[in-house]
This record gives sequence, structure tokens and C-alpha cells, in this order.
Amino acid sequence: MRVDRGLNFLRILLLASLVAPSIASAQTYPTRQDPRSNLKPGRHDAGTAFLGMRLVSNTHKPPELDSTRGLTFANSDIAFGTHYAYQGNFAGFTIWDITDPAKPVVASVVKCTTSQGDPSIVGNLLFISAEGAGNRNDCGSQGVQDPKDHMAGVRIFDVSNAKAPKLVKNVQTCKGSHTHTVVPSKKDPNIIYIYVSGQSNARPETELAGCKNGTDPDDPTNSLYMLDIIKVELDHPERAVVIPGARIFSGLDVDATCKQFCAPTDPRRPAGRGGRRVPGDTAAEPLHTGPRNCHDVTAYPALNLLAAACSTHSILVDISNPEKPFRIDALTDENNYQGRHTAAFSNDGTKMMQTDEWGGGTGPMCQESSMIELGGNTVITLDAKKKQTQRAYFKLPSAQSAEENCVAHNGGIIPVPGRDLYVQAWYQGGINVMDFTDPDKAIEIAYFDRGSIDPPALVDVPSAAAEAALAASGGRSRNTIGGSWGAYYWNGMVYSSEIDRGLDIVELTPTAQLSANEIAAAKLVVLTDYNPQSQPQITWPPAFVVVRSYYDQLVRGKGLAADRLSAIATALDAAEMKSGAARASALNALARQVDGDVKGATDSARVRTMASEIRRLATASK
Repeated sequence: MRVDRGLNFLRILLLASLVAPSIASAQTYPTRQDPRSNLKPGRHDAGTAFLGMRLVSNTHKPPELDSTRGLTFANSDIAFGTHYAYQGNFAGFTIWDITDPAKPVVASVVKCTTSQGDPSIVGNLLFISAEGAGNRNDCGSQGVQDPKDHMAGVRIFDVSNAKAPKLVKNVQTCKGSHTHTVVPSKKDPNIIYIYVSGQSNARPETELAGCKNGTDPDDPTNSLYMLDIIKVELDHPERAVVIPGARIFSGLDVDATCKQFCAPTDPRRPAGRGGRRVPGDTAAEPLHTGPRNCHDVTAYPALNLLAAACSTHSILVDISNPEKPFRIDALTDENNYQGRHTAAFSNDGTKMMQTDEWGGGTGPMCQESSMIELGGNTVITLDAKKKQTQRAYFKLPSAQSAEENCVAHNGGIIPVPGRDLYVQAWYQGGINVMDFTDPDKAIEIAYFDRGSIDPPALVDVPSAAAEAALAASGGRSRNTIGGSWGAYYWNGMVYSSEIDRGLDIVELTPTAQLSANEIAAAKLVVLTDYNPQSQPQITWPPAFVVVRSYYDQLVRGKGLAADRLSAIATALDAAEMKSGAARASALNALARQVDGDVKGATDSARVRTMASEIRRLATASK
């Protein structure tokens, strides 16, 4: 289907540039002038702001999981398989039938206390992370009185019947599972590995044999300082077993004194535990100042790489043998990062990005006065030897209110050819899209946000308007934890797991920073399943919208002379009108012309890639 002819896009972009806001080369502190900064509060009737996105549907939580009692019923992460979305919750999970994104339908709701309940799906098996003291083997919500009833690790459900999931096994681990990542076997398609992340202490050995706390990263009997691994036979999940883990944390001690961009001292947290010391803090150093585990790890199986977000460090791991992963490189940042949280790769594997969950996700860290150097993303490049170099920082460029918990959280890559785009959740900061194609200049190109769930705090003498706002919210307590936990692009839509409001489904729309061709090219990528912490390698079929995506990028970036761009657009349009051998011949002739444009282009690499895509399309046209 024809999406957007080249000459039309050139005209649209020139017009849009007259009215589109300019994007600064370096971020500055946000102001209240951003459309997201003054939205009406409300749970299901909050004001909204959009750029380059439209809300397709918002579906409220099912009644079984609809409560705001702390985090007890908070929605967590999300995974995708066939026409289902598997949405985790601290009290269970929901399976949504998303055949029609405009009208998601609940296939089933499973009540099973499993904080925090992050899911992954492989075939008919659903894996759910369990961490904390209140999880029971029987999924009950009455708490744990007898240690033998305690479940901390990964639950495995059979979801072959999406309307009636069955618990297959509770795989117990020493530290439980805050999050987890699927890594497939290189040799046996029936085997997968679950890499288990989390920074809790080990359980007592009286509760689970072999568990031991300690301070020595090199002690092989120490349950800390180790990435736990579960081996699963897909045809016999009941045989899932914990195997020796990966000791990737040795020798990573750091100076725990923050030197610049330091967060204020938190009196609730002992110095040196869970964050860096600030200048003047004279508390004793802990015995070990490096990471003892990771919050999240993201696998890129096609490249045999694992990006680990581990508190003070970004760790790059070789997973060519999933049973024996080893550290390639480690990078630390003594300034901006208070707690590395999530990681992702560019599709070509030359870049990574990591998020910083400053404040743990429950604080309002995106206010006008909040430190812009904390609570955002960092872009990292990888050289030929996989050594990491830290590059740009990026933080949500809107001023959120004091009622909105907000900080960088989970997201994933949008498959636009020629660009590195990351869609991401910011809790009550909403969702946005960061372009990190230029590792030294990450920019925002799209967003969707709502006003705060709770109204502003009442003043000493309550006004009628403030009282009415609180009454309209159902009398809910202030500082409700909500917003987007994770936002992911999957098969043409962005799916956002809203902690309090349910499930959002959003579609990208064309702007000066993202063309209709680029959006259409992304929609050519169709996956059977998708676990965001196990990143797939993206390939695009030969198509005119793929060629035109590179063309649009050259127009936007002025990477080739305007007269040549105009000629290429005309030739593409003419070739598309042909078919078979005639189309192939016209495209091959155009590819040769574009080859000649490489030398004089200011973006020669993109021109060269466009020529290659034209040839690939010619081959497919024969």
C-alpha cells in the first residue's frame, strides 16, 4: 500500500519545520510550558497530551486486581505471544486477547500473590518472577507463617489454554527473582535458560538448603554476587532446575563517594548500601562497594551478548555458552547513576542504553526542580572489542507534578530502519520515544502523558475546588503509585502496562520527526512472541517504505543535495508504477545512480544503505 511519496514528504517536512519546536543540542531543565506539565488530575478522567502518538484504547484492570492498596495490586511488566498480552501484577496476572487492539478482551485473570510478577512467555509456558516475604507456594494471599510455604524464585504456568492457566512448578532460588530474562540454548531448541536478577539477601539455609549470605564476591559458596540461572526443558517444565550461576561481579569495587550531580542524603538508607555516599558523609565504607547482583539484564541472543544493569555498573556479558556466561567489560559512572535499572541494545549491537531508577520508582523525580542529571537514560557505545564508552544523557523533558511518581523505567526498541528509537515508560511521566541514533545527542520525538492520578494536596484552608477534586477521585489517598511500568512496541502498536489504570494501547502517528514511511516500515516487522528482556534481532523485508524511510531520513537530516533527493523520489515513484522485470530494471538503474551520490553526500553511510535497499527491492521484484 502506498504510504507517502517522497516529494510529498519533502514538502510536508519543510512546512512542519516552520511550526515544529526546535530541539536543542543539549538538554536544559524543563519548564511548566510543556503541554504535559499542566494536565488535569484524575484516575480515569485525567487530562492528556500527545505528540506523535494517539491512544487506541485504555482498558481498566479486571475487578479481581483493581485496588490501590500500596503496591499489593500494582500492574507490573508485560510480555507478548501470538495474539495475547501477558500482564504481570503483584497479586497475579492477566492474559489479554489483543486481536483487536481497540477492544482488548480478558482471556483470564489468575490471582496469585507474586510480587512483583514480571512475566516472560515461551510457547505455552509463562514464567513469573517472585520476590519478597509474602509469596506462597499455593499462590495464596494470607502471607507466610511457615517458611516451608514461602515461594521466592520463578513460577512456571502452562497457558496452552489461555482461559485456564495451570501452575506447573515453583522454582525456588536463594534470593528470589525481582526480574528475569530468557536466553535460548544454542544447541537444543527444547532448552531455555532463565537468568534471574534481584538484589535481595539470601534466604536462611534452614529455609532453602545451600543459601548463604556473605561479603566476598570470590567465595564460591556465597549466594550473593552471583547471577542465578534456571535450566528449563520446554517439553518437561516440571524438571526445571537451578544450575550453577554466573559470578560476574568480582573485582568491581568502586569509590562510593559521589563527585558530581549527587542525590541528597536519604536518612532512611545507611551510607554505602543501595547508593553512593555524598561528599562529607563520613560513615564507614562497606566491605564491598561494587554490585552484588543486577536489577535487570537484557539478552541479545543473536549477538551472544547480555547487557546487565547492576547498581553501580553497566556490565557486558558473553552468553555464547548460556551455562557459562562471562564478563567482557564493566563500566561505572561516579556521577549520574544512582541505580542502573534497565538496558537495551541498538539493533546493530554497536550501542546500548541504560536507565537510572533514581528513588526506586515511587518518588516524584521529574519535577521542575529535580536534578536533570539523575533519573534518566545514558547512551553507551561499544567498540570492536566490546569496550563500553559512555556518551549522551537523556531525561524526560517535561516538568511533572509533586503528585506524580516519575523516573526512567522500562522500554524497548521500535523497529524503524536506519534509526535507534526507544519507547519507554516514565511511570506517571507517561511514555515517550527517545532517538539515540546519534549517541552524543539523544532527543525526544514522541510522547503520551496523563495528569496525575491524585489531585494536589489541600491547603490549610481547603478550597471548594480542591475538595471537589479529591471527592471526584473517590477519596483516594494522595501519592497513589501509578503510571506506565513498561512500554513496548509490538506488531504495530505500543503497549503500556499502566500500574493503576490498566492497559494502554497507543499507535505512532507521523510528525516532522517520524514519517509515515518509517511507521509503515516498522509495521512490516511481525513477531510471534516478544519478551522485552530478550531482545530479537530485527530484519525488514524488501519494500518501498523501507527505501523511503532512508530517503525521509536523508531529507530530514539534509544528508544529500535537494536536487538529487527530488530526482530519487521521482525515480522511486516511477519504478513503483511498474511490475516484474521492468520494475527490477528501473530499480537497479536507480541504485547505480545512488551509488554515484555516496561520495558527495554529507550522510554517505545512509545513502549507501539506501542504494543497498533499492537493490534488495529490485531482486525481490524479479
